[in-house]
Amino acid sequence: MLQAPLPHVVPLSGGSNFRDLGGYRTADGRRVRRSAVFRSAHLGGLTDDDRAALGRIGVRTIVDLRGVAEAAETPHAIDGLRCRVVGAHIEPGVGERIRGAVADGSATPHLMMEFLTDHYRDYPRRCAPGFRTLFATLSDGTRRPLVFHCTAGKDRTGFASALLLTLLGVPWETVMEDYLRTNDLWTGHVGRYPELDIDTRAAIIEARAAYLEAAFEVVRGDFGGPEAFAERALGLDAAARARLQAELLDG
Repeated sequence: MLQAPLPHVVPLSGGSNFRDLGGYRTADGRRVRRSAVFRSAHLGGLTDDDRAALGRIGVRTIVDLRGVAEAAETPHAIDGLRCRVVGAHIEPGVGERIRGAVADGSATPHLMMEFLTDHYRDYPRRCAPGFRTLFATLSDGTRRPLVFHCTAGKDRTGFASALLLTLLGVPWETVMEDYLRTNDLWTGHVGRYPELDIDTRAAIIEARAAYLEAAFEVVRGDFGGPEAFAERALGLDAAARARLQAELLDG
């Protein structure tokens, strides 16, 4: 079960799924430092009150994992905030496949799950440059507090969060609990895909354990594990990982 107290969720009127990755216990009894790294859905609908909340947090850097056109379509609503935006663009190729299946009537729960599972397998295989940019930025202590996000804060953000927590030593059960919390916190799916039956729609909008497990099966099978993936694909050698742990763990 998820360990109490839960990491802090920042309620936003114009956004959702914004939360602190701090607060989780590691396997050796340390705790991920609070108020250093946040994950979120997109920040394109922030209100004045939302911007004030981010200002109180002291966010210095926003890392945007969305594709180039995707990011341009919904720009950040951060006027007045003193923070830098870093583009770590990962193109959402699965979206085109989903839209095509919806348009031609071939969308089924099984097909949507197949699309999403393949998409997650692509994260370590083909999307490493974007995640490398994220982790390089995360590793720079002058860039924190930092928030990273995609559109829903579910898939690209979910994999990145799981990888970070795993590298910090958080047990897999807790990592998975954090990933699945999107199902309670993301509201951006409301009104999407109204033409689909409930099961087909759910396969698209839900965070599912099988999706994240598929990505980490590739991490283990193709690279030898999260640490080896971090070193070979993200440029984080043992010394860099140790520094990240020292800076992001208490106790």
